[in-house]
Amino acid sequence: MPRYFTEEHEWIDVEGESATVGITDYAQEQLGDIVFVELPDVGAMLDKGGDAAVVESVKAASDVYAPITGEVTEGNASLEDEPALVNSSPEEEGWFFRMTISDRDELEGLMDDKAYKAFVDNL
Repeated sequence: MPRYFTEEHEWIDVEGESATVGITDYAQEQLGDIVFVELPDVGAMLDKGGDAAVVESVKAASDVYAPITGEVTEGNASLEDEPALVNSSPEEEGWFFRMTISDRDELEGLMDDKAYKAFVDNL
């Protein structure tokens, strides 16, 4: 399953016409201890680059942006009871939401793993 990254530090796993979205390990390290996560509603239509979720840490609150356009099909209910999952497993169990892929061409502007690592190394 291909994984893509945004410059806003979201990752997106693509499987068929569905995508899973979360924030990267780098992002969770920058935020510190996560204390609250607000997920998008199932059925919400998200536009690429638009606000999708909110993550609050002991340091700050940050928006999580939609890496592509699509409809939210599932939120990670585990994060409501245990937002620290974002810290302990940001790129696996700490995923935020799943969505449909409305336009596969939008994936072309995202980074692969190698490009994202180079991007982070230059920050």
